[in-house]
Amino acid sequence: MEIADQPTPRETAARIREAVAAALPDALIEVTGEGNHFSLRVESAAFGGKRTLARQRLVLRAIAHLMKGDAAPVHAIDRLETVVPAEAGVH
Repeated sequence: MEIADQPTPRETAARIREAVAAALPDALIEVTGEGNHFSLRVESAAFGGKRTLARQRLVLRAIAHLMKGDAAPVHAIDRLETVVPAEAGVH
């Protein structure tokens, strides 16, 4: 894939949302970013009883195909917040 063929950040964000939603159908997903660096906030009941690393692995596995190869549309996830609905308003 040539640089000119790279998807826009908006298109990549949509692909990230779709991939996470496929893995976690109940999730509320927020994706922001520029270029090929993104931040995600994912709220899902599927995270209940799981530690932070296990939650993050669920999300990262869902988007792994978008991060593979030299021309991958996602170079980095700069911030990944994973919460269960009960934690959603707590910071």
